Amino acid sequence: MKIEEQLLERSGKKCELCGSVDQLSVYEVPPHVTYSVEECVLVCGKCLSQIEKREVLDSKHWQCLNSSMWSEVLGVQVLSWRMLNRLRQESWAIDNLEMMYLDDATLGWAKATGDHENDSDVEFHKDCNNNILENGDTVVLTKTLDVKGSSLSAKLGTVVKNIRLVEDNKEQIEGRIEGQLIVILTKFVRKQS
Repeated sequence: MKIEEQLLERSGKKCELCGSVDQLSVYEVPPHVTYSVEECVLVCGKCLSQIEKREVLDSKHWQCLNSSMWSEVLGVQVLSWRMLNRLRQESWAIDNLEMMYLDDATLGWAKATGDHENDSDVEFHKDCNNNILENGDTVVLTKTLDVKGSSLSAKLGTVVKNIRLVEDNKEQIEGRIEGQLIVILTKFVRKQS
């Protein structure tokens, strides 16, 4: 039986965190050693977006942790603990963390990524008008830019299609201008509608 089938059976075809039935997918709880049912959780699209920090945390949505933190599934316990830590500015989350018990091995797994030390803030790549940028977007340069290490000058109004976000730096994107891949500061681009 495939892992997804086992998770669907285990969860009753619902998100193992919030109980939603929308956009269910398999989430491998990092760090994982093997791709196994014990290291995977079935989550909905909203939970997944917020776990992966692609969406701002909605503390009302995560009230579901009041019950999912008691799951017998270790992966669900680990995710619940991590999300409660990211929501630790909420009094209900602190109360739940104080009640929650994880054995040493499970707690070690929960702490392994360091995600629990991060706050709930999600930083997005934003253009000069504060619009959120995503991979594949098209942007327009709002300033003429000289490309370092090249004779190329990217003119004001140049359209850059199919951008890529720089993972480690929310102020930079990558795009091709005249066939050359360059790094562009987000403050010098405007998202094209």
